[in-house]
Amino acid sequence: MNQRDPSCAFHSHDHAACAQDVLARAEALCGESGARLTPVRRRVLEILLEEHRAMGAYDVLDRLAAEGFGSQPPVAYRALEFLVDQGLAHRIRRLNAFAACTSPGEGHAPVFFICKSCKAVAETSGQSVRDEVDRVARDLGFRVERTNIEALGLCPTCTGEAAS
Repeated sequence: MNQRDPSCAFHSHDHAACAQDVLARAEALCGESGARLTPVRRRVLEILLEEHRAMGAYDVLDRLAAEGFGSQPPVAYRALEFLVDQGLAHRIRRLNAFAACTSPGEGHAPVFFICKSCKAVAETSGQSVRDEVDRVARDLGFRVERTNIEALGLCPTCTGEAAS
C-alpha cells in the first residue's frame, strides 16, 4: 500500500514514514514561500500527523500545554490557522476539527471520508467532483469560491466491530 494512498488512513501502514514525508514537504513548502514553521506550528502539525484522525483545537491545546507550549486557546488556534492557510492542514467542518493534509503543496480538491465512530479521516482527491460542481455552477451563473466535501460513515475497522 502506497503511503499516499488514502486508504492508508484506515489500514496498517508505515505511519512513521507517512508522517515524515508530510513533515519534510511542509518544511520545504514553508522554506519556498518564506512562511515560518515555528516550533509551536511544527509541533501542532506533528500532533495532527500522529494518527489519521481529526482533532479539535482544544485537544491540540491540551497536548501543547502538557508539553510546555502554553495553555491559552490562541496558541492552538493561531498555529492551526497558519497550517490551514499554508495548505498543511484542513478544517473538517463536520467535526469542528482539523486534520493534517496528506498531500501538501499539490493543487487538489480534497474529499474527506470520516469515520463517525473512531474519527479516522481519509483524504483523497475529489477533482472530478469539484469539476462537476464548477460545471453546474457555471450553468447557474454562480462562481464557487470554496468547497468542502465530507462523507460520514464507518471505516473498515469500525464496520467490522459493528458487525460483531
